[in-house]
Amino acid sequence: MNEATVAATFLVVFREALEASLIVGIILTVLARLRAHRYFSHVFASVLAAILVSIGAGLWIMTLTQSAQGQMEKVIEGVISLVAASVLTYMVFWMDKQGRKIKSDIETKVEAALSRNDYFVMISLPFFAVFREGAETVLFLKAISLQGGGVVSFWGGLFGFSLAVTIAALLFFGGKKIPMRALFRGTGLLILVIAGGLLAYGVHELEEIGWINPIIYPIWNINPILNEKQGIGSFLKALFGYNGNPSLTEVIVYWSYLIGITFLLKERKIEDN
Repeated sequence: MNEATVAATFLVVFREALEASLIVGIILTVLARLRAHRYFSHVFASVLAAILVSIGAGLWIMTLTQSAQGQMEKVIEGVISLVAASVLTYMVFWMDKQGRKIKSDIETKVEAALSRNDYFVMISLPFFAVFREGAETVLFLKAISLQGGGVVSFWGGLFGFSLAVTIAALLFFGGKKIPMRALFRGTGLLILVIAGGLLAYGVHELEEIGWINPIIYPIWNINPILNEKQGIGSFLKALFGYNGNPSLTEVIVYWSYLIGITFLLKERKIEDN
């Protein structure tokens, strides 16, 4: 395991755990404001259940990929990488667009549920919020592990989770002002670059089984200079999907993705202004 695996694991877990922590924090804040502390236990139980279900989903995916061999293994790895890249991209743009509305939407749902004594909403709202982030985390970490040699960093994940929960606690209960929009945008940019690497890696895996035409393979080979399996090369591979001998198809897909999201980010910035 290298530093890139630790960094990628930290970034993904931090981002997902922060989103889940903020939603749970909003729910608890509304309950406290309305003096409905009796529902705190429902929220905590739902959060715990969602975490356990997410872990179960992770174990299932691990078993599925480990039992696959030959061509099926390449299919699963390629599909997981492509799906993870797509979901990562959607998640970043969705959060950037909807982030300012989430707080008011959740507050409205919680207040309405309290007025009706709707226990189902009080249980399901935190559960699905945390499970959604947990399921995404499982998918992303699996894709990163496939790209980086089959491992993720326990300590990177633990530090990312701890930092996310700490920031949410300081924000909601410590009264601290934290530039959340800038934080989400900064981490979002790094995640989009990681997603580009996962996209190229998924294409590479599907090329190996003939599902995608590599056009020219390899278009270059700089592994003798910067080997993807050693030193800086392995760091770049684990974090950004570096490939020392890519096909023309991989290069086109990777750079088309980066150019496309750069254009979309510029358009989003213009809209915000």
